[in-house]
Amino acid sequence: MSNTYQIYLISDSTGETLDRIFLALKAQFLNIKYKVHSYSFTRTENQILKILVDAEKNTNAIILYTIVDNNLAKYLANVSEDKNIPCFGVLGNLILNFSKILNQKATHEPSGQHILNEEYYERIEAIQFTMNHDDGNLINEAHKSDIILVGVSRTSKTPTSIYLANKGYKTTNIPLVNENSLPEALKKNPNMTCVVGLSTEPERLVDLRKNRMNTLRETENIKYTDLENIRKEVINAKKTFQKYKWPFIDVTRKSVEETAASIIKIHEIYSNNVK
Repeated sequence: MSNTYQIYLISDSTGETLDRIFLALKAQFLNIKYKVHSYSFTRTENQILKILVDAEKNTNAIILYTIVDNNLAKYLANVSEDKNIPCFGVLGNLILNFSKILNQKATHEPSGQHILNEEYYERIEAIQFTMNHDDGNLINEAHKSDIILVGVSRTSKTPTSIYLANKGYKTTNIPLVNENSLPEALKKNPNMTCVVGLSTEPERLVDLRKNRMNTLRETENIKYTDLENIRKEVINAKKTFQKYKWPFIDVTRKSVEETAASIIKIHEIYSNNVK
């Protein structure tokens, strides 16, 4: 364990921001052994002291924190320094610099990003809409979507839709068996909203579908996992995207987050053109 870094993530809120930052940070280092110790809703000096007493026992302790209360952040930094524990604030300098640029004081309120404002309720509405319009459900309401995802089975339509919903986009996803599986309203008005096709390499699709079949313990649908049939599906799907002039993304080597980022960019372009 001596070569294992003990990463202490200390937050005055849910810790979600800090988790994501550390996820991005550790991705930059290929050979790192670590154990994460997460502490959320840390808002008193006594809580901090208890954490640091534990961290002091480890020779490879590193502290990352998001604490917006200046006095509490200073206390954490000072005690960490006294105990010779590397300690890094994630938001402190950013808040200070933004305060100077914007010429206004920061609220320094913990959980400020989770405030129940209009943006929050719009995001919740987007999540509810997306869950109700998953896998071709309520297809007659597709025109109410911010984004419509179209693709053959197992091209990550559902997880991508949910991710987009968490970003505030009402998303409908439609399984593409063939062109006839598309709703008539969408074929008549292919630009009713931002439509994006999802595609992937057939060989990858075979593996995904076989895993799906094993999970469901199904063995009869041979056509579903047949490579030649899948190749035809992918080719026909691309022809459909091209026919209706829908941009499409190859998700073979993309994470859901990367796919969603590309879709959001496409949505921005679509929105600007509509204006």
